[in-house]
Amino acid sequence: METTLSSFPLPLLILAVVFVLIAIRQVGRFRLRIWQVMLGGALAVLLLGQITPLEALLSINTDVMLFLFGMFIVGEAMDRSGYLPALADRLFHRAHTREQFILFILLGMGLLSALLMNDTLAIIGTPLVIAYACRFGVHPKTALLALCFAVTIGSVMSPIGNPQNLLITTYSQISQPFWVFLIYLGIPTLVNFLVAYVILTRFSPVEGGECQSEITENVIMDQELAKLCRGSLAVILLLIVVRVISGPGFIPLAVIALAGAAPVIIFSRERGSVIRSIDWPTLVFFVSMFVLMQSVYLTGFFQSSVDFTAIQSIPLILGASVLFSQFISNVPFVALFQPLIVQQGISIRGMMALAAGSTIAGNLTILGAASNVIIVQNAEKRGYTLTFWEFFRIGLPLTIANCAVYWAFLSLV
Repeated sequence: METTLSSFPLPLLILAVVFVLIAIRQVGRFRLRIWQVMLGGALAVLLLGQITPLEALLSINTDVMLFLFGMFIVGEAMDRSGYLPALADRLFHRAHTREQFILFILLGMGLLSALLMNDTLAIIGTPLVIAYACRFGVHPKTALLALCFAVTIGSVMSPIGNPQNLLITTYSQISQPFWVFLIYLGIPTLVNFLVAYVILTRFSPVEGGECQSEITENVIMDQELAKLCRGSLAVILLLIVVRVISGPGFIPLAVIALAGAAPVIIFSRERGSVIRSIDWPTLVFFVSMFVLMQSVYLTGFFQSSVDFTAIQSIPLILGASVLFSQFISNVPFVALFQPLIVQQGISIRGMMALAAGSTIAGNLTILGAASNVIIVQNAEKRGYTLTFWEFFRIGLPLTIANCAVYWAFLSLV
């Protein structure tokens, strides 16, 4: 036994401790945040000599970090100016029933997450959804579940919808990623919106629940910043169109995000407060994750012990992605396993199954996606929460149905 333990790679032991702590997030009286745990793991492998400082520095994917930085600035500016709440007001005011409100959350927040990234919508969408749930008399927990499922499902069909899709696009160098994701995953994603609506409205209480949110009118608070936000969105959409037409090498995704953030950074008088208020802990999480996962990869453990030729079929890729993402979360899963799978010559359909499975994993449990954790933490600040069981009892049938839809469609195209 001692020989086995001594020969077991230390980075894997550290990785195991990290994800146990992420799962329990409580040590005695201390409440641990996910980014703190991941940072601790990265520091551990550095201090214990499991990865050199140079290797750690080179492991950080600058394209991903710059993209996240740019999109977080755009999202924070939209929220701070009141522009996003104003857009939400236009959307939700069209709802006439509680069920329509649930559908609008799924479609509206879901489609926005394909453009602004699901973690961004999780941050700025939580207070909006709670406030409108109170206004419509919808059970707040059902509204929060709808938001969780919306940003997860909607982000599937875009290479910039979530961090794991961004990693897949970056690592695999897919040609014309926006078209590829839309062609392979667009239709089944729209179908899965409807699947989520049916399951939510049948198995989760639509009305009821205590309302603790102050209901206010959503108006634009900073006209100047709102105008810059409109410019930012226009720049992002324009560059995406140019990239789709010209090919993936013409405009890197990081350039699209930074160009979108440029109007706010250059022209806004609020640039300092916007930059200070972005989700820095999530950026720390990603830097730390890259370092820790690279140290694990350098051990060669998974390369020698996992037979990736056995998980080349669509259903196995979907199943493995959903299952593993529950234990190590979807972004670390893709960061750790994606390079190995690419080396096996996986097909485009297999790549899309990896994107769909690792993303839809977020619908199974709260820990399946960082966006779920963000939503739950933001809701708890406002007096609401979702328990593991409340999420799982709806998420289990939804995830099974979602995977079946993607499996069926990817088997046909």
